[in-house]
Amino acid sequence: MKLGPAQVAGFLRDPGACRVVLLYGDDAGMIRERAETLVRAVAGSLDDPFLVAELPREAVSTLPDEAASIPLTGGRRVVRVRDATDAATDPVRAILKSRATALVVLEAPTIAARSKLRTTLEDAPDGAAIGCYPEEGRALEATIRGALTEAGVRADPDALSWLSAQLGGDRASTRSELEKLALYVGPNGRVDLDSAMACVGDLAGLSLDDALFAATTGDVATADRALELAMAEGAAAVQVLRVGLAHMQKLHRARLAMEEQGLTAVDATKTVRPPIFFRRSAAFTRSLTLWPLPSLAAALAGLAEAERGCKRTGWPDEALCRNTVLALARRAAVAARR
Repeated sequence: MKLGPAQVAGFLRDPGACRVVLLYGDDAGMIRERAETLVRAVAGSLDDPFLVAELPREAVSTLPDEAASIPLTGGRRVVRVRDATDAATDPVRAILKSRATALVVLEAPTIAARSKLRTTLEDAPDGAAIGCYPEEGRALEATIRGALTEAGVRADPDALSWLSAQLGGDRASTRSELEKLALYVGPNGRVDLDSAMACVGDLAGLSLDDALFAATTGDVATADRALELAMAEGAAAVQVLRVGLAHMQKLHRARLAMEEQGLTAVDATKTVRPPIFFRRSAAFTRSLTLWPLPSLAAALAGLAEAERGCKRTGWPDEALCRNTVLALARRAAVAARR
């Protein structure tokens, strides 16, 4: 089944008989937060060794066996997979045909709109697909107000309006900034505009996607700051590189459409599936003008090699990741100056 926005909160608190949940979309922080909410709702904690199992995406073939495993201590088991891809489709179908009672939670920030995995779970009565995209407007204001209320503080209307304009790029970043703000004003405190502006830093609202869009448009400084924040919020080096690969693959397909079909950069951007978030479409279009096909091919090869390097024991994966992403930004900056 495909859940609408109004259904999500209740489902996360109690997924009922649902057996496989796919979390996808542009907001990696929201995906992680919702996955953790589901795990806690079913298993009671994130790290119970008898009830919670995490599988690397390379081990998805073992999903049916993990889902069928019966916990020694009773209760319902949860199996979690990060960075899931369409390779999980057949194992998931096997689970849906079985009598396994575990809840399988799949995190797939880069999965395509027409992916087999997503389609399978949207059509399954005991499966669910939940989109996780950056909030804005009233939804973002409600999230900010709710987080501050949970922390025991209240916000003035003008402060809430300013925070809504600064935050929202990534749920994890938004939560982190609000927690810092709540500590700043203290228990039962009041957030006014001055305290909000004094506390919420210039990294607020930046996400992993911001790092990659900045890199491919040649904005080295923003790419560096956003990447720093994403990794501070828990993004692993290999995850950053995989998201980077997906981003460059979208650019490559759109650039091919320009070369083969004679499309403009604007029209090629409109062909990308899933569609580019409207706030980022101008940056994507700009990137298309800076990256010819040979440069895109070289960038994809470099990202793939860096991902392999991150899996090698003893390699400095964070430094390798940062150097690879910033090399993209420097290459685009050179192209922009021509």
